[in-house]
Amino acid sequence: MQAFNWPVRVYYEDTDSGGVVYHSNYLNFMERARTEWLRSLGFGQQALREQTGVIFAVTHVDVSFVKPACFDDLLDVTCEVESVRAASMCIQQRIVRHDDGVELCRAKVKVACLVAETLRPTPMPKQIKTEIERVY
Repeated sequence: MQAFNWPVRVYYEDTDSGGVVYHSNYLNFMERARTEWLRSLGFGQQALREQTGVIFAVTHVDVSFVKPACFDDLLDVTCEVESVRAASMCIQQRIVRHDDGVELCRAKVKVACLVAETLRPTPMPKQIKTEIERVY
């Protein structure tokens, strides 16, 4: 399966005084891509919370900053499922500059399924886990 791709434009607000993307904003870009990836599978996060009482939360990120992104760059942010467990999944993510395909950042992100009210781990609803496993 091809990785899910979400385009992101770097705005001035994403950068430091030198026009380079501030390091924490790479995580924001990855969060947006994961949200849109779930939406593309038919699972909006607000609807998930309302209908099933679960949320997804990042529990671990291993990130490598390879090269800088700059103001006005168009980026491709990808998500590719590495593994799915009962109550969590690991997702490989990359950020590349769209124009030349140069890798700028990569991360392995562990996401846990939690009961929204208690923030305790819980197995993923079957329909979500089944769809993720079907696609990946």
